[in-house]
Amino acid sequence: MNFVEELRWRGLIHDIMPGTEEMLAGGMASAYIGFDPSSDSLHIGNLVGIIILKHFQLSGHKPYALVGGATGMIGDPSGKSEERNLLDEKTLRHNQECIKKQLSHFLDFDGDTPNRAMMVNNYDWMKEFSFLEFIRDVGKHITVNYMTAKDSVKKRLDTGMSFTEFSYQLVQGYDFLHLYQHNGVKLQMGGSDQWGNITTGTELIRRKAGGEAFALTSPLITKADGGKFGKTESGTVWLDPEKTSPYHFYQFWLNVSDEDAVNYIRIFTLLSREEIDTLISKHQEAPHERLLQRRLAEEVTCLVHSKEALKMAVEASEILFGKGTRESLSALDERTILDIFDGVPKYEISRAQLAGGIPLIDLLTAQTTVFPSKGEARRMMQGGGLSVNKEKTSDPDMMVTHTNLIRDQFILIQKGKKQYYLISVI
Repeated sequence: MNFVEELRWRGLIHDIMPGTEEMLAGGMASAYIGFDPSSDSLHIGNLVGIIILKHFQLSGHKPYALVGGATGMIGDPSGKSEERNLLDEKTLRHNQECIKKQLSHFLDFDGDTPNRAMMVNNYDWMKEFSFLEFIRDVGKHITVNYMTAKDSVKKRLDTGMSFTEFSYQLVQGYDFLHLYQHNGVKLQMGGSDQWGNITTGTELIRRKAGGEAFALTSPLITKADGGKFGKTESGTVWLDPEKTSPYHFYQFWLNVSDEDAVNYIRIFTLLSREEIDTLISKHQEAPHERLLQRRLAEEVTCLVHSKEALKMAVEASEILFGKGTRESLSALDERTILDIFDGVPKYEISRAQLAGGIPLIDLLTAQTTVFPSKGEARRMMQGGGLSVNKEKTSDPDMMVTHTNLIRDQFILIQKGKKQYYLISVI
């Protein structure tokens, strides 16, 4: 697989330094992408970099994932209008371990092949570097004129930036130099907002080591409607299932627009060009079936989480939108059940109340207010419009006991097709 050609048809190249493709054609090469350790989880904005490293490894090259333990203490001014809060070393180390665990879903760190992935932390080579040594051995090779010409600096000159952030590109440039000298890394990749920082590294390698290094950046992902990619009403879409459940993760991709789905299926999946072209063609024939969105959601959820998490997310979606059975409802964990029915009316009853059993009609009118009256409840049941735990019921005197609980905790009431009520037993 030609790595650059693969990225090009997927729309993943924004800028590429001349000679990069020729260098990669010469055999196995090493490249790195840096990841910000300011959180203990990556988010879907990081997926582009992760996918690029995945393609790089699949192409037979050696990927390096750099966690910016040192640069994370400074804060990258690129694309930002103000200083970032600095993190202590203990927090950074914790975040690094969490990020490595997430990256291992995508990259092979444990194989015995020459191109197995490596994770490095720039704090490991920066922590013993004194300030005087740094400005003597690194700073003298890059002029202030060169640094202030970078867009990431120019955009901040009016609002002001500290010397700490101003020095960021030097520290990142030194990372490239260090990996070039100690690991043979000749290529740095990243988002298009990183071009200035990356080329500072190639310049430092040229001036200090007399070597040649290369740069490749990808476009920053946007939404067709101009909204910010990866943001929802509830906030950032994280890769950590504790921060964003697989169900909500799956729903994010399922709900993208047709235009975005065409782009995202190329960018965020490993499907072949032929498969994607076929999917797009079928989608255009019947866009209302949302074939493209469904396949996108399936592929990315499986890639980030697992087949099991995907299965649960699909079952959860079917339950919410009219399908599903008691068995599929029982297969969901507590977190997913609460996620699915977030926002629906909820009630609580005690286990003591349920111990001797409660007639369904009383549960729906006296213990809760699912119905305002017994008469209305009976009419709904007689009309076949009431389900308990996804099973139709027409018997108002049915006794509800512990045996009716889902996960020994929940009772799901459904009126008609779309009205849900969740009863929790505490």
